[in-house]
Amino acid sequence: MTLQKSRIKLPENFFIGAASSAWQTEGWTGKKETQDSYMDLWYKSNPQLWHDGYGPTIATDFYNRYKEDAKLMKEVGLQKFRTSIDWSRFIKDYETAQVDEDALDYYNNVIDEIIKNGVEPMICLEHYELPAILFEKYGGWGSKHVVELYVKYAQKVFEAFGDKVKQWYTFNEPIVVQTRVYLDAIRFPFKQDTKIWMQWNYNKSLASAKAIAVFREGKYGQKIGAKIGIILNPEVTYPRSSAKHDLKAAEMYDLFFNKMFLDPSVKGEFPQQLFDILKEKNCMFDYTDEELNIIKNNTVDILGLNLYFPHRVKARTAAWNPEVPFHPSYYYDMFELPGRKMNPYRGWEIYPKIMYDMAMRIKNEYGNIEWFIAENGMGVENEYKYKNELGVIQDDYRIDFISEHLMWLLKAIEEGSNCVGYMLWAFTDCVSPQNAFKNRYGLVEINLEDNRNRTIKKSGVWFKELSKNRYLDINNTETVYK
Repeated sequence: MTLQKSRIKLPENFFIGAASSAWQTEGWTGKKETQDSYMDLWYKSNPQLWHDGYGPTIATDFYNRYKEDAKLMKEVGLQKFRTSIDWSRFIKDYETAQVDEDALDYYNNVIDEIIKNGVEPMICLEHYELPAILFEKYGGWGSKHVVELYVKYAQKVFEAFGDKVKQWYTFNEPIVVQTRVYLDAIRFPFKQDTKIWMQWNYNKSLASAKAIAVFREGKYGQKIGAKIGIILNPEVTYPRSSAKHDLKAAEMYDLFFNKMFLDPSVKGEFPQQLFDILKEKNCMFDYTDEELNIIKNNTVDILGLNLYFPHRVKARTAAWNPEVPFHPSYYYDMFELPGRKMNPYRGWEIYPKIMYDMAMRIKNEYGNIEWFIAENGMGVENEYKYKNELGVIQDDYRIDFISEHLMWLLKAIEEGSNCVGYMLWAFTDCVSPQNAFKNRYGLVEINLEDNRNRTIKKSGVWFKELSKNRYLDINNTETVYK
């Protein structure tokens, strides 16, 4: 097949950026003994499970090198950069929400440095950084008391930085931690309990709504037009076939893993079907009508979506083991599409059309709310083997990956989707949960063998050109993904 080249102009108000988080970049410099996060606790409990032993201890050493990194943000053409405030670092006394002055100075300096380099900071309040003390003492997000402590923390952050941050996000991927811990039991402390999973889900929705209420009541950032939202990771779900049983399987997966947070965040309510099933399966979360009203009246201004790969399901073919507690997979099995294009390093299917399909869903089912791609990226193992004679990683595969996904996203915008930007995961290589530095995602290499020094990859140069010139040049591969 002969590939045709085409050029697509980026919309005028469409931004280009990249993302990361506090725990994946900062390291432990400056943290007090009592300031471990859940991620720190997990690493300390099972360091042998993290690839090559790397974890959040030093990470990318962003804490000591943020000035250097802020300059690199400018160098690779970022218009916006998303990171998080580490709740466990920012607060000295979690019960009273007493702010740690060292952390306050640090985050003020980070935000100022990013702005100084012409990049707009986007700040998330929680990116898996639940304080370890609250996890151990109260059971983390299973506790309504922790919800209240989070709201106190959120208010302190708004008070500190509300005059210079224009975009706030209550959570990043709020469904992930409890799904890995309490639903699938594959992360510390490896406890399977679906009811606890559901309580965490509900309490995070409640916490998000309460933080939004505080933000609006305090009129933080009103003079600079600040907005507040949430960043979710819905998995675009495709049934194996058009058969009724497969369609039902996809519907149920979508209910538990996508609508779980999309609906309360955007529509202000949980699907009634979810309530009915949870009551039937004895997994209903504890709630009050007053809390549901708070959720209803405090929906998001803007929505960030992390999209990496499609999720394919089929109807179950085996009976459910009655000895096993309820799990959403009661309704579905995973399905692997024969002939699918794969990222062999990450084990993920590559299907760029997820961008278009999700965009149309947001347009048609969620009021065409303002939204953006908050994460999308290509993780590759042993990237050093792609270095040229100058020591620069030639990551053409990443450029192709971004281009193909952007093509479908821009097509959706042409058809009326209210998508306002694209953010790559990640700005630099950084620590991933358990995989550590195994799979590299960054525009900028972190050299672990050379004092974590930074080198811009080929994709970083390309990204800057994309941001500056506002044109996407692509090989027309649409026929591959029809």
